[in-house]
Order: sequence, then structure tokens, then C-alpha cells
Amino acid sequence: MRRAGLVVHDALTAVQAAIKPGVTTYELDRTAAAVIAAAGARPSFLGYGEPPFPGVVCASVNSEVVHGVPGPTVLATGDLVSIDCGAIVEGWHGDAAFTAVVGGDHAADDRDRALLGVTEEALWQGIAALRVGGRLGEVANAIDDHVTDDPAAGGRPWGLVEGYTGHGIGTAMHEPPEVLNHRSKERGIRVKPGLCVAVEPMVTAGSAETRELADGWTVVTMDGGRAAHFEHTVAVLHDGLWVLTAPDGGAERLRALGAKVSSAAAP
Repeated sequence: MRRAGLVVHDALTAVQAAIKPGVTTYELDRTAAAVIAAAGARPSFLGYGEPPFPGVVCASVNSEVVHGVPGPTVLATGDLVSIDCGAIVEGWHGDAAFTAVVGGDHAADDRDRALLGVTEEALWQGIAALRVGGRLGEVANAIDDHVTDDPAAGGRPWGLVEGYTGHGIGTAMHEPPEVLNHRSKERGIRVKPGLCVAVEPMVTAGSAETRELADGWTVVTMDGGRAAHFEHTVAVLHDGLWVLTAPDGGAERLRALGAKVSSAAAP
């Protein structure tokens, strides 16, 4: 899974470098496909589900929250684009996502920058809440608390999407358990060594209400508000956490949050 995770990292890094005004989401999909193929891996998403997903990545633009189908959409300066990617190495999956501003950070307004910041930090807060002997619901609580209490919202609350969740991952891309992004009455399973999950908060700049488009995949906000999505695949080991889709194993971010980092992760 670490090998698959690093393939995903490399694919997302290549896609991030390719995000420019005038590029189509199909071209971004082809960039990821080339990296995955060169690594001798296979894409997790292509042909998945019903109807079969037609892309190697999900490319969701502006009000598209998740599962955006790559195609002829041309990116413009200031657009938000979320890229979700999965890869398979010897039957094992990795899965990660990021959101970027087309044209770079300087092309975003303050609200967009704050949206990306709160979503990415919520991801790390959720990951850091994983611990052997704890409850999986602590991940959801940490994400919810960070998004709800974010001072950068400036009196305009963020929307925390509830209908789509993180998940277990291993020899299938989606496995039990479900990893919620919001507080609930469910405390979740007891976390044991060997648990591997994909944590992936999705946050909107307005209402959290969503709908699915006629393509059977793309999820958009009901009010047209913009959305952000960040994700990593994480392994819980006896001695701490290992973020399988981060090149340093998540060590830098997790240590800053006071979380235990596995010796398997880079120092």
C-alpha cells in the first residue's frame, strides 16, 4: 500500500504542475494516467462503479464537490479544481486528493484561500485523531470541530458535506469502516493496529447541501458555492501513524499536531 500511495502522490504532483489556465480536465486525467502506467500500476477509478467511471482521476471544478468526470471543461484563472486519484500496486490501493487554485494562490480571493486552508487542516486534524485504542468517531469529531470553529470563516460558516465519507481501504478501494467527516451519535469502531483508512473531508463555502448530476457521478453544491476536498490514505501501526500517500509518511504535519508517528514513516 505504501508503494501504491507513492504512485498516487507522484500522479497528483504531476497533475498539480499541469494545472494552468486553458488546460482541460481531460488533459489532467491523461497526465495522471501516464504517471500511473509508467510506474507499472493500475488506476483504481477507471471503470469503477455503475455507471463505470470513465476517468483515471476525479476532476471537480468550482461548485463540483467530488466525483467530477474529466472531460472538455477548460480551466480558467481563479477556478478551484479538486483532483482525486487512486492507484493499485500488486492488488493494493492508495487514494488521495487535493484542491488547487488555477493560476496559483495569488489568483484566489481571500475566501477561496481560507476554504482551502480550513479543508486541508481539517484533514490533518482528523488524521492526528487516529490512535490505537481510540474510537474512529474521534476522526469525525476533530474534523467537525476544526471546520465549525475556524476563525477564518469570518462569520460566514463553512458547509461540511455529510453525504460522502472517508472509508477503509486495502485490497479494495472502498472497504469498511465508513469514516465520517461530521459529529454523530456513532462512536465508531475501536481503532486497532493494522487499520487502513482514507480520510477525506469536503467543505463548501456556502450550504453543505448537494445533488448528483445526470452523469451519475458528479456531485455539486445546491447553492452553487465552491468546494474543496483533501484526502490521504493512513495506516495505524503499533507505534503510531503512517500516511501512505505522503512522501514523508506525514511525519512533519503529524508531529506538529502532537500525534504519534510510526517508525515506518520517514524521520
